[in-house]
Amino acid sequence: MRKIIHCDADCFFVALEIRDTPDLKGLPVAVGGDPGKRGVISTCSYEARAFGVHSAMASAYAKRLCPQLIILPHNMTKYREAAMAMRRIFLDYSDVIEPLSLDEAYLDVTASHHCLGSATLIAKDIRRRIQKDVGITVSAGVAVNKFLAKVASDWQKPNGLTVVEPDRIQFFLKTLPVSCIPGVGPSSAKKLHSRGIMNCNDLQRVKEADLIQWFGKFGRRLHDLGQGEDNRPVEAREYRKSLSVEHTFDDDLETLDECYPPLTQLIAKLNDRLKAVDRRQTIKKCFVKVKFSDFERTTIEMGAAALSLAQCQELLEQAWSRYKKPVRLLGVGVRFSPSDGLQSQQLTLF
Repeated sequence: MRKIIHCDADCFFVALEIRDTPDLKGLPVAVGGDPGKRGVISTCSYEARAFGVHSAMASAYAKRLCPQLIILPHNMTKYREAAMAMRRIFLDYSDVIEPLSLDEAYLDVTASHHCLGSATLIAKDIRRRIQKDVGITVSAGVAVNKFLAKVASDWQKPNGLTVVEPDRIQFFLKTLPVSCIPGVGPSSAKKLHSRGIMNCNDLQRVKEADLIQWFGKFGRRLHDLGQGEDNRPVEAREYRKSLSVEHTFDDDLETLDECYPPLTQLIAKLNDRLKAVDRRQTIKKCFVKVKFSDFERTTIEMGAAALSLAQCQELLEQAWSRYKKPVRLLGVGVRFSPSDGLQSQQLTLF
């Protein structure tokens, strides 16, 4: 039986800003882009959330919801330093760590001998050390698999610890809303609700074949998660899965021709960032992301061994042809193939 911990820092960017400027504590604070330049909120304090502000919301709209909202610019150097400090703490308890973002990770502590081998005590100690050494709070979930640990870490946010013991899994699932299941978005939730499936207890009564009929391949996954089953291992990795850059324009780009110059600039910026990536990682795909003036978005990718202006232009043209509307945001990125680089290197004969 595995012992999995999911750790998730509370309001990570904002928490670090409040740590360094204590006068901000208790105020509606967000980290994001300039409201006057189509900025977007990255994260916000719980005081701001009370007004309806949330991540990925346009900064200008957030200010309308909460006129007293304090929006701070990003300080990625600070955030990366804090993330590395958290990772060093994680490594004291396990080397099987799967980072999901700067502030979030799974740890497999099944084989750990720290804290008498207790995953609960390890999670408590990690939270204590991060609060002491990094100056922010972390919520954690402890369970036998990734799905339950992830849901548990959200259960008592902020600054909470939820443990789902093996003999309490069914009790925990009984009232868990289906909207809490990873992969169930507003559309899927609406579809389930229309059939009277409100929580995992309801979901467990539905045949797997019916879920597959309604949701395709995801139906099988939905069935397993509804039962509390998740066999995915925690995948320790030191490599990036992807790297991208994007830009939101002050004024919409009205035509496809207007998109080519900023695309070229984004590719140059991405090439600069690629220089810092481990040389053993190889590119397997490149992609272009477009968000239009009405917030419709699309991402198109293709196989590639290198970042190519010609390929990106081709992807841009395909993306544009889907909607043919003014462009609000443009992004370009690459996906890496770790099996070709870090994990499967050819050894020399001697």
